[in-house]
Amino acid sequence: MANRLEALLNEIKALEKELINEIENKKKEYSYDVIKRAILFKEEVVSRHREQTTRIRDYLRHARLRNIATAPIIWLNLFPALLMDLVVTIFQFSCFPVYGIPKVKRSDYIVIDRHYLQYLNLIEKINCVYCGYFNGVIAYVQEVAGRTEQYWCPIKHARNLKTMHNRYSQFSEFGDSEHFHKNFKKLRNKFDDLK
Repeated sequence: MANRLEALLNEIKALEKELINEIENKKKEYSYDVIKRAILFKEEVVSRHREQTTRIRDYLRHARLRNIATAPIIWLNLFPALLMDLVVTIFQFSCFPVYGIPKVKRSDYIVIDRHYLQYLNLIEKINCVYCGYFNGVIAYVQEVAGRTEQYWCPIKHARNLKTMHNRYSQFSEFGDSEHFHKNFKKLRNKFDDLK
């Protein structure tokens, strides 16, 4: 069973590498480069994108009333996200060194770059910044939580999970008390793949 799980994980890692290669090919196809954190398009692409921008008044005139009415509710979520981001960052910077857990690099998860797209108007850019930040915070928090779970309780659940963080596959099987007690210290400190 463990060998089959390892084989599946290796397949997933290979597919992730293939996905990264495909994303790199898209950079060439859509004529942009990532230099440090800046996204640079060829000038002719920037011009074409600007021509395709929807003016704000047209954007608002064609917006659905339900989208406008619910936008404030969506934006209310920003405050808990900011608080969670702050608290989790403080948590990992204060506790992870004590536990010997490698810190999560926040910028690997919170990526804000869609504002470089010249075919988006100001409202669309602001909304894209919000989505990039909010979803990035969720991914960042999940990684911090996954590393914390690995340290404190590296045991799989009995019920199937809809999604799993990337540390989960290394946990002891639910009900395997011998493996858990024998390997607990090793499991809680198994972060070699992150260094």
